[in-house]
Amino acid sequence: MTLDQLHPGDEGYIKKLSSRDKLGRRLIDMGIYPGLHIKVIRNAPLNDPMEVRLDGYFISLRHEEARFVEVSN
Repeated sequence: MTLDQLHPGDEGYIKKLSSRDKLGRRLIDMGIYPGLHIKVIRNAPLNDPMEVRLDGYFISLRHEEARFVEVSN
């Protein structure tokens, strides 16, 4: 399952990043890496971007970016 498929209130652990280019590097720089606990807080009114909580801080991601983050429950 990928992060973009989760709904507000859902949570899990990051399993894998499937992007190795600039986007993959950007996700890692934002603190998104395998093994980290993640929780979806909310979606914007038009469903994009989504706000997630990682390790005590909040970030916003577009669904287009979130589909490269694999999660497990």
